[in-house]
Amino acid sequence: RRKMNLKSERRGIHVDQSELLCKKGCGYYGNPAWQGFCSKCWREEYHKARQKQIQEDWELAERLQREEEEAYASSQSTQGAQSLTFSKFEEKKTNEKTRKVTTVKKFFTASSRAGAKKAEIQEAKAPSPSIHRQASIETDRVSKEFIEFIRTYQKPGQDIYKQCKLFLDTMNHKRDLSIEEQSECAQDFYQNVADRLQTRWKVPPEKVEKAMDEVEKYIMTRQYKYVFCPETTDDEKKDLAVQKRIRALHWVTPQMLCVPVSEEIPEVSDMVVKAITDIIEMDSKRVPRDKLACITKCSKHIFNAIKITKNEPASADDFLPTLIYIVLKGNPPRLQSNIQYITRFCNPSRLMTGEDGYYFTNLCCAVAFIEKLDAQSLNLSQEDFDRFMTGQTSPKKQESDSFSPDVCLGVKQMCKSLDLLSQLNERQERIVSEAKKLEKDLIDWTDGITKEVEEIVEKYPLEIKPKSQALAAIDSENVENDKLPPPLQPQVYAG
Repeated sequence: RRKMNLKSERRGIHVDQSELLCKKGCGYYGNPAWQGFCSKCWREEYHKARQKQIQEDWELAERLQREEEEAYASSQSTQGAQSLTFSKFEEKKTNEKTRKVTTVKKFFTASSRAGAKKAEIQEAKAPSPSIHRQASIETDRVSKEFIEFIRTYQKPGQDIYKQCKLFLDTMNHKRDLSIEEQSECAQDFYQNVADRLQTRWKVPPEKVEKAMDEVEKYIMTRQYKYVFCPETTDDEKKDLAVQKRIRALHWVTPQMLCVPVSEEIPEVSDMVVKAITDIIEMDSKRVPRDKLACITKCSKHIFNAIKITKNEPASADDFLPTLIYIVLKGNPPRLQSNIQYITRFCNPSRLMTGEDGYYFTNLCCAVAFIEKLDAQSLNLSQEDFDRFMTGQTSPKKQESDSFSPDVCLGVKQMCKSLDLLSQLNERQERIVSEAKKLEKDLIDWTDGITKEVEEIVEKYPLEIKPKSQALAAIDSENVENDKLPPPLQPQVYAG
């Protein structure tokens, strides 16, 4: 600046020194390219302006979110009262969705209001594929929670949000890919986001894990209806096969599986009911992590039931048979679809490590055991196993000798009587079935004989010949035929 000042004075140009100083008054020379600020003050001013712009964008995004929720609620409340035409309804829904899509670009950008308005116009000209798809209440709630969460991460949170939106847009254009290829895309996305947080933003590992859980919750809630049990796979067919198999194995008792659980204890019975409830509730969740949480809660109830029964901590050898029994007794809906969904789209760091991964592995082993269960697995003969599978008979009830000493005599006698009645009922049903079968066989035999006789009669008709003349008695007088010898007369010989 001093050299420039000296050159200007030599040329006869008067330069005011105050015009070359920084506008902020720090004493350093300013730069016209930086609007008269020095480099340090320019960075401070730029940072303040950027923070102010980001805060305004946050406020704008929240206001647009509130307006959208109010518009959605009002449209739902007045849907039955107002008779809107189909075209008007589509136009209103399109406008609401267009405003929601443009919120993304307004959310984190540091551009001016004019730039944001220009982006909004461009976005309206090129509608997103999700405009004609009405978001559910749960999806909106999860999106709002995800936005609130990433606000705590500041700049890394902005980067996470942009990466998630880019991934969702990419997946919308990859619907034609197979479910395995979509799974690979999701796994690569998890790995890239985790590496980006650790290497670029230096986020601690515990915060990275928490952020990945929220990322999984956000993207899988939006992708759930496209990737869970898709029509291009045979997941539904496998679900029906497993469900039919479990129904056929309803007769399996805890004693056959060597389950160390006594349901006669009230606390143990409650634990078994809770475990069944948790494993059934897994199907109602949309996030793989939430489904794993249901499996974990079910497993912990099983461990508690074993511990109460045996008065000692449960082991892995006790846990797996009990889990098999819980699955047989609960028959969870869409079991194979849920297992495949978790395998394909769960965060690999959670699935491969920790107690969630351990319990999930045991559930997969339990399902595989049920699919291949045979007579040898239950220590039964093949004949008994076949009879139990076909429903011809069922395993015997608990004998009275196995009751605890505290049980009164009346209860033992009642159980014995019920057992006898059950056996008599089975015998009666078997006799009735055999009698019906015999009756049907007799009817079929009678019909068959009648048909054969009719065929023979038709093939060989009966011809009735006229009656022949009766033969004359030997001792009678034969007038017509005199050639017959006379009848013999008895003779008496002397001596």
